[in-house]
Amino acid sequence: MKVLLIGSGGREHALAWKISASPLLTKLYCAPGNPGIAQFAELVDLDTDNHQTVIDFTLSHQIDLVVVGPEAPLVAGITDILKKAGIRVFGPSKAAAQLEGSKGFTKDLCARYNIPTGAYGRFNNAPKAKAYTRAQSLPIVIKADGLAAGKGVVIATTAEEAADAIDACFEGAFGQAGSEVVVEEFLHGEEASFFCLSDGKTALAFGSAQDHKRVGDGDTGPNTGGMGAYSPAPIMDEAMTQRVMQELIEPTLKGMNEIAAPFSGVLFLGLMINEKGPQLIEYNTRFGDPECQVLLSRLKSDVLPILVACADGKLDQCTVEFSDDTALTVVMAAEGYPASPKKGTVIKNLANAESKPDVKIFHAGTALKDGDLIANGGRVLNITATGQNVTEAHDKAYQALKAIDWPEGFYRSDIGWRAIALEKSNL
Repeated sequence: MKVLLIGSGGREHALAWKISASPLLTKLYCAPGNPGIAQFAELVDLDTDNHQTVIDFTLSHQIDLVVVGPEAPLVAGITDILKKAGIRVFGPSKAAAQLEGSKGFTKDLCARYNIPTGAYGRFNNAPKAKAYTRAQSLPIVIKADGLAAGKGVVIATTAEEAADAIDACFEGAFGQAGSEVVVEEFLHGEEASFFCLSDGKTALAFGSAQDHKRVGDGDTGPNTGGMGAYSPAPIMDEAMTQRVMQELIEPTLKGMNEIAAPFSGVLFLGLMINEKGPQLIEYNTRFGDPECQVLLSRLKSDVLPILVACADGKLDQCTVEFSDDTALTVVMAAEGYPASPKKGTVIKNLANAESKPDVKIFHAGTALKDGDLIANGGRVLNITATGQNVTEAHDKAYQALKAIDWPEGFYRSDIGWRAIALEKSNL
């Protein structure tokens, strides 16, 4: 089977690594990829925004499956175009990808189908958004409606912060994504990420994780795309998983079918769990990054036939098996991230770091220049390790990380701290 993977981040490196292990695979291509992905796939220079270019490549190379990694091509409708050309593709339609592409769309769907989530208002101008916000209790959450690479969310603790966040959206801080704003109730509790595969008819639970969005230790500083994660999430036991499937996923899939936008692909739920049970913070319509790295590090099943079954509407024929081990990943980011990451600095000694037991390094924002590996993005590397528990996986990841020679890189020193504290309290 020939596969084309679209994307260039740590998520796509993890997917390439896992897809390449499948006995079904005969050839893997990736567009555009990165130096880490090049270990497993032939990199191709395709303008993936030009859908006809992707179609031409796919047909000329007799590709059997296209796997779309990032959210932007999905929201832009790449799967619809490929399917129309008779190409099998893993990922939701443009209509279904609205679950991530528009926070207002998702909140309206939740209201219509009684999916538990926080109270909200959606606005297309600043005065109305501010008036609504002043009538709510603090803290309160301000979100750009569209895609903002994980950065279009502000948890405002004062009325001034809320007003500034609203102004930032409407003044273009997040481009077109901020042309509409969603103001949400702040939910208290414990966060978790939960993943589900769907072919439009069948839903298959696909593991859990907990991530660290804030840039600084102790969950301080601005939100990022994610500074680290671990899997599984301790709070997502079997009983909670069943509640999420029944109370959130089933009505969501039912609702999407009723509005003629059946969902096929990965449904990634950001959850807040408290005394009321699981509540939805947001949906994403692709694997998380860096959650994908820890999920796939624990996956024992062959991922390729599962992706094919999703695309073919045959997910009811699949089961999935994960290791009982914990996986933990630490993001190394470029100096200046998330505001203005410094690109072009040289990274050394990755081979030594990756030679540590149970360690895998996924490239998220790297490039090659004059034979050197350089930083080419904000989040640059994902140092990922597995262990019998969070503490063991944490220690292995940080031991490997310290072997990397990259003075201009930085990372959080406390990934997994809540789970580690819980493990210590249970000793």
